[in-house]
Amino acid sequence: MGQALGLIQVDQSTVAIKESFGKFDEILGPGCHFLPWCIGKQIAGYLSLRVQQLDVRCETKTKDNVFVNVVASVQYRALADKASDAFYRLTNTREQIQSYVFDVIRASVPKMNLDDAFEQKNEIAKAVEDELEKAMSMYGYEIVQTLIVDIEPDEHVKRAMNEINAAARLRVAANEKAEAEKILQIKRAEGDAESKYLAGLGIARQRQAIVDGLRDSVLAFSENVPGTSAKDVMDMVLVTQYFDTMKEIGASSKSSSVFIPHGPGAVKDIASQIRDGQLQAKFV
Repeated sequence: MGQALGLIQVDQSTVAIKESFGKFDEILGPGCHFLPWCIGKQIAGYLSLRVQQLDVRCETKTKDNVFVNVVASVQYRALADKASDAFYRLTNTREQIQSYVFDVIRASVPKMNLDDAFEQKNEIAKAVEDELEKAMSMYGYEIVQTLIVDIEPDEHVKRAMNEINAAARLRVAANEKAEAEKILQIKRAEGDAESKYLAGLGIARQRQAIVDGLRDSVLAFSENVPGTSAKDVMDMVLVTQYFDTMKEIGASSKSSSVFIPHGPGAVKDIASQIRDGQLQAKFV
């Protein structure tokens, strides 16, 4: 009914292209407009002013001869004051944008190695955006933003990259493990040395205490029993210790000691060996 009366409605964020006998007349904004079709006025078409997005997948290769698929997302919109250019000058806007994206990506990525391409995605996106902005502005379009959303190398290349990364991490882990084992062995050796040092100090102190005790016993016995020599006292002490040892061995029900033929006379030989050893240590 509205069209029969020459009335049309243009929706929000949309403009209508008005023609008069096939020639561009004016741009009609959102709202209700009178269109006297009887005198050659008509609507050639509508143009959306909303931001649109185009995803472009481009296959190319890097400087180190790795084929990759680069996915770029281009956000663009038509300008209201240049709606006639956007409507009349381009037949297929999306194909035009796609051609420019292909051209820039295939000119930029082959100059980079694969690792550099991943690191410089923003530079690639900026190059695409600059080229599109310069080319599409004359056709009445504004490039809002360009993003490189993905760089996909061949599956075999990705697997090789993962294996290289895994090998590098295993190498670092092995180095860390070896370093930890080294530190552990050093600490164990230091602990063992400290333990032996302390054990040596303990043995030395024990022997010193035994010597001091024997000395005190000899001096006390010599003072209390006139006419005895140090040799007599040492023989008596050794015999006493001999019988004390035999008593302790005999008192143990689980003793695993092995006896060899011996007699009390052997103590004299032991005493002689001890005295000779002490004399030799004194004169050395």
